[in-house]
Amino acid sequence: MAFSSRSLAHNSKDKKRDIRAAIDPLTEGSGSSSSSSSSKLDAVSKAILSPFTSRGHDSTKILTDLAPVIMTPRVFNAATVSGRPRASVGGASSSAVDFATLGRAPLRLGFGSRRVTSRDLQIVEATEELLELEVPEPKGVAQNVSLLRGFKATIPSAEKSRIRRRQTRNVETPRLGLKQLGMSARGMLGDEEEHDGASVASEDDVVMVGRTDRIGRERKVKAKRKGRQSLSAGKTFGTEELVRQTHEIERDKENLHVRRALINNEIEEITHKIQALDAIRTKLEQDLLRLQEEELELDDELEGVRERLELEEAASQPSRSRSRTAHLPPSSRRRKGPVFLPSEHDELPPGVAFMSLESHATPITALDFSEPYGTLVSASQEDPQPRVWDLLSGEEISRLRGHSGTVKCIQVEDQICLTGSEDCTVRVWDLRRVDEDEEWEAGEMLSLSDVAEEDESTGDAERKRANGIRQGESSRPSSVAEREGACVRVMEGHTKAVTAMYFEDECLVTGASDKTMRQWDLNTGQCVMTMDILWAISHPPTLAPGAALPAHLFPGAAAAAGTFAVPTPPYADGTWEMYQDFVGALQFWGYGLVSGSGDGAVRMWDMRTGQPHRTLLGHTGPVTCLQFDELHIVTGSLDKSIRIWDVRTGGIFETLKYDHAVTALQFDTRKIVAATGENGVKIYNRTSMQHSTLTTNGHTRPVERLRYMDRYMASGGRDSVVKIWAL
Repeated sequence: MAFSSRSLAHNSKDKKRDIRAAIDPLTEGSGSSSSSSSSKLDAVSKAILSPFTSRGHDSTKILTDLAPVIMTPRVFNAATVSGRPRASVGGASSSAVDFATLGRAPLRLGFGSRRVTSRDLQIVEATEELLELEVPEPKGVAQNVSLLRGFKATIPSAEKSRIRRRQTRNVETPRLGLKQLGMSARGMLGDEEEHDGASVASEDDVVMVGRTDRIGRERKVKAKRKGRQSLSAGKTFGTEELVRQTHEIERDKENLHVRRALINNEIEEITHKIQALDAIRTKLEQDLLRLQEEELELDDELEGVRERLELEEAASQPSRSRSRTAHLPPSSRRRKGPVFLPSEHDELPPGVAFMSLESHATPITALDFSEPYGTLVSASQEDPQPRVWDLLSGEEISRLRGHSGTVKCIQVEDQICLTGSEDCTVRVWDLRRVDEDEEWEAGEMLSLSDVAEEDESTGDAERKRANGIRQGESSRPSSVAEREGACVRVMEGHTKAVTAMYFEDECLVTGASDKTMRQWDLNTGQCVMTMDILWAISHPPTLAPGAALPAHLFPGAAAAAGTFAVPTPPYADGTWEMYQDFVGALQFWGYGLVSGSGDGAVRMWDMRTGQPHRTLLGHTGPVTCLQFDELHIVTGSLDKSIRIWDVRTGGIFETLKYDHAVTALQFDTRKIVAATGENGVKIYNRTSMQHSTLTTNGHTRPVERLRYMDRYMASGGRDSVVKIWAL
């Protein structure tokens, strides 16, 4: 530093003496009531400005340089805004006033008859205490730099010494035309005044000189040239000037050090502000996504209320006949909005499996339920009898007896249940009559007279029927119909296992491993139409010019030959099995039908003609599950992906990749819930695009099937257990 420690100590003592001399009159005369407020303000002003009176010239220069900064609107407004009142120094409950508090206090100088408050006289009241305190030193790179030194390093006058030194090194030389050379180098044209010392000649003024004369002149010019001296040879500074420049350069280096520290501090402060703003932005984005989810939830709730209104209006009209349609309620697959739940359901923590249904001995193959806490029907491998559960109590009610093979698909609507089995049949069940099956145990046999009577009355009729429909109530004797219990109708027609089904109103569509789909009329029990997937493979829709089928699709001849069977990718536990469901999933709405098959294609059919009109290509493995709404089709496949398709364009809107095969899914406007070959249930938030997994009290082996309504979900896994979740 330029000043020694002794001089700094001496200056600090002089400043304290000046402050004490300026404040003593105030402290001595504080008891008299005759002193005016203006004299007090003058004394306070003198006390605050007394350090600047010792060096009037420097302080004036500093204030002049800082005037454009101090008089900005931001600083000016900040100095005039009053803050919170501070407690007195001598109070028992108040904290001591230090220099940090003093530095944060706004400086207010009165130039009128304004009343002086305790805030203005706070420095006067704490005079003795402030004079005894040590001035805190800054930490970090500027710990040896005072506040005034920092101001001096940043004011514009700090550059004057550098400019002065630069000017002292300037040397008078003949005019070189450097400005013109610089402008010419940049391709700029100078003014004509710049050519005062140069001659401008035209081609007519040029005189050609012979070669001999030119060589002679060049020799004379070279002989006259001498070595040029250095520009600094004739310049002498002197010892005093060089010492002064040395001190100035050291001071400039210190200024750079201080300015660097200030800039680094500002950069760090800006970094903290950016981080704080990023955190605020992230929170606001989360709030915005939450509002978007709430809007979607309100839209679903509004749709549900409208559906409920239409249902109640239809129920209030006695003229409409409901004798045949009472047992065929609308499908809950497209039902929106909240459902009715017990009040205690709100007390359940979300994402937890609070109930386990343990009765099956093999992995779950299909499940569905009518409503939350209603009736659930589940099926498992190598078990031809699906089980009926009361979800309110968690107990098994009964079993649906009639199939002779494993049940592959189930759909439950209200009290009606449809099941498709490996025995190539589809059965319709009335769940209100399941209690009657308790009288017919597995070991009980029918009498020979009943069998003979059944054969005589139904043998000829069934041989004549082309569609293979058997009605349990009308075509059999009453004794046999009563023994069948809950089974209302049996529909036969497929030649291989029925693997997918969907019904709504009086229409049912089934898909089977015989590579066909059949449309049924549930009122009459007849097969209305058969859609052949092999024909669709061999007659694809018209493609764009130059387009070709992907190489992964199975050709029609290869698909027709033999039985379809592909190995599944290993599950999370390392197990695998042969997948033989050629029609993995299907759903229809109105006259539009969407199917996913073993060739990896998603086809859109017209149910009025039975012809496919669009094929969505993208999956590289068999399609195992799908669902669609007004805008999107969501499909899952053994290729470990979920693809979201745009219904209007037929393109892929989004693709979700997983580590294992996707075996089941369901979605709404806010989320996609999927079984992806792991022990947990995967949930994809369509609004925030975040993935989560439900594992609390969940399955111990990979999940195979799932179904949810609102905040209630049921899942079945390879651990032979059905779990009930709160979402």
